[in-house]
Amino acid sequence: MKKIFLLCLLAFSLFSCSVDDDVQNVQIEFLPIESVVLPGAFEFGTVHEISVTYFRPSTCHVFNNFYYEINENERTIAVVAAVFQNDNCQPFEPETEEEEVSFNFQVTSNDTYTFKFWQGVDENDNDVYYIVEVPVIQ
Repeated sequence: MKKIFLLCLLAFSLFSCSVDDDVQNVQIEFLPIESVVLPGAFEFGTVHEISVTYFRPSTCHVFNNFYYEINENERTIAVVAAVFQNDNCQPFEPETEEEEVSFNFQVTSNDTYTFKFWQGVDENDNDVYYIVEVPVIQ
């Protein structure tokens, strides 16, 4: 069974790869979160949608995902953008291209949750967070 799996994997990798001169260089970048929509309290065992707003710096910045770190009941969250490196990028005027994205949060603890939303860095290159505590009711 292992031999068949390895043979299929090898065949797939050989025939699925191609060299293309038009491949764009993509970088990953964190974008500061400007605002957050959270409920005042969570109910244990439920799922809540959490919305965040950020600004796109250019036409080459595209939402990719969330950075999401868990440390007990503390959650650190940042917006991750894919940045396509090409000559067609057009910068937006500062704070004009507002985007809203959301994620679902499953409440699995009875304790208060602390959310740290990344808002960039200060003049000393220290991370700055918008910190919100949300209690859990039963």
